[in-house]
Parts: sequence; structure tokens; C-alpha cells
Amino acid sequence: MNWKFWSKKNKTTPKKKKSALREWTDAIVFAVIAATLIRTFFIEAYVIPTPSMERSLLVGDFLFVSKVNYGARTPITPIAFPFAHHTMPLIGTKAYWDGIKLPYYRLPGLSDVKRGDVVVFNYPMDADSPLYRPVDKRENFIKRCQGIAGDTLSVVDAQVYVNGRAAPTPPGSEMEYTFTTNGGDLNPQVLSDLNVTQYPGRDYQTMTKASADALKGYSNVKDFKPVLSKKGVTDPQSPVYPTNPGHPVGPPNLMLNGKQPDYKWSVDNYGPIIIPKKGWTVKLDSLTYPIYERCINTYENNKLEVKGSDIYINGKKTDSYTFKLNYYWMMGDNRHDSDDSRYWGFVPEDHIVGKALFIWMSWDENASFFSKIRWSRLFNGIH
Repeated sequence: MNWKFWSKKNKTTPKKKKSALREWTDAIVFAVIAATLIRTFFIEAYVIPTPSMERSLLVGDFLFVSKVNYGARTPITPIAFPFAHHTMPLIGTKAYWDGIKLPYYRLPGLSDVKRGDVVVFNYPMDADSPLYRPVDKRENFIKRCQGIAGDTLSVVDAQVYVNGRAAPTPPGSEMEYTFTTNGGDLNPQVLSDLNVTQYPGRDYQTMTKASADALKGYSNVKDFKPVLSKKGVTDPQSPVYPTNPGHPVGPPNLMLNGKQPDYKWSVDNYGPIIIPKKGWTVKLDSLTYPIYERCINTYENNKLEVKGSDIYINGKKTDSYTFKLNYYWMMGDNRHDSDDSRYWGFVPEDHIVGKALFIWMSWDENASFFSKIRWSRLFNGIH
């Protein structure tokens, strides 16, 4: 073969032009890969679906959430349909295959999760029946971090205390209040201007502290007070973590002597409770075991057995446990309308998705056509 002739011919032969279909296919594949990398490692958009963070965040707020601040979590379930979180649109099937699961790993970040941060995380209870979702395919929740690993947290009359000190209450935080008037009804425009919410089926009004201070100053308003659960009394209508009588956390065989204590905690008067920290060793007894059983069993993947008053972890009898992960305590700013840590406990560090940065769009579904966009909220930072 004349290698010189072949080389010259090869250099001068024009490349075959791609078809329009091939060009479009390449462009779409590149766009999907680029968007997936951006969503996984840098920034992602979310929308607020419920009022649990009102009035700090409103239903219809569209947010950008940074994966860089706390360090991006690498995929745990790598085989998944692009842009679908856990469920395929329309057909409702799983959008991922959990036949392959990778270990938890997080890239270096700009900072750790701090108290007061508004954080997106995976809902821990999706680990349970009937969903049994992998960590990174559990539903996305957004709450405010009230306590970090190692903190001792309590709630007294709806005020959060961390390590014995009152935690700052966000200006947008809402509570329920009750009041009466001296005969006449309040002007509905007053309630609207103060952003007072009346939820269907409730006798209470929900509002921020600033709105409450303004409203109780009206001359025809009396008996104004917050709605609070009683101290030292378990509320059977609203059971909190880890238990109250008749609402155990785990199966009876995971409870010491087949029963759990009544902590007499409620949504407004809770704790104190120590948030687990990586490397911390807890003494396990009838009071602490129900609180930390879920962390040991579900989140840190140990086999737990209880035989009478004896605890066995991975087949070995023990009365203590050293945690492998850091945990966080997340609460909604709308104190009486939030599914948060008071009801289901700690958020493990491998569930953390990212930090909410700012609102890029806000859409009020209930407003008139020309008022649906909340212009004053666009590009507001989240604090």
C-alpha cells in the first residue's frame, strides 16, 4: 500500500456533513448532560408547595437552591430518568432504578449547615413503607434549621431554645392567635393588609408577631392571646416524636420491655432533646432508646433487636451507641402548620440537599390575573 498516497487522500477528503436529525440529537444530549450536571453539583430550582414556611416563604415562591454552599452530594442512585425526581410524570412509575446504590459522599462546600439557614433536604420518612425510597429520591422538603449536631434543643410556649438560649424568631414566622371583639366585626381589609390567614375549619387566625402586635392594638379587639398547647401534657390529637401513648415509633420488639415512656411533650412545649453528632456516644436506656432508635436502625443501617430490657446492635448486646453521622433539627416558620422535626425527628446529614438562596419568581394562584405575580418578592434573598 502507498501510505503516502493514503495519508494525502485522507487529509483532503471532506468530512461527511451531519444530518439535521443528528445535529439536533447531539444538541439535546449535550443540553441534558449539562443541565443534569448543573442541577446535581451547582444550583437547582424549587417551588414552595405548602404554607409551612409562611410568611417567610409563600406558596408559589420559586427558589434557587445552592448545592455549592454545603458541598454537592454525589448521586446515591445514579440510574434515573433526567429531570424527574422520584416519579415519572403522567404514568406515575418510579423514575429511577435502585438496583445500584453508591455510598454517600459530599464534595467540599463553602460552609456547614448553620442555625437559621433555610435548607432543602430529603424527607426522612420516605424511607418507610410503602415507599422505601433511596435517600436521594425521597421527597424534597424545605424548613429552617433550628439545631445542629451536638445542640440541646427545647421548645417552651412555641419559643425555640438552643443550648439554654432563646433562638432568634424569623420576622416571617407565624403563629395562631385567638381574640374577640367588643361587638362589631373587624374590617376585612384590615385583616387583609396585615396578612392574617383564616384556615378553613379553624377558629383561630394565623399571623406574624408584627401583625399580632398591630391587631391587638385596635380598640375593639380584646382577649388577644396565642394558641398554645399546655406544658407537661401530651396532646393525643397531635402526637410528636418519638412517641406518645398509643403512637409508638417502631414495632413493639424495638421497645424496651415492650413499652415507651410518655415524655409529655407537645408541638409548643418540647424537649429538651440532644441532636446527635458524629462520634458522640449515647447511653441507651428506657428514656433515650426511643429517641435514637430510628437514627441507629433506619439512618445508620444497623440491625436492632430488643429482648426484654436488653439491646442488641448487629448481634452484640450493648447499652450505648456511637453515631456515624451528624444530624439536624428542622422546623417550619409557620409553627402550627408544618410537618417537621417535632413530628418525625432528626434529619441525617446525608439527606441535606442544599441552601435556599433567593426567590426568582413568585406566583399567587388565588390573585386576579394582573396581580398573580408578586413583583415585590422577585429576586429577594432568603433569610
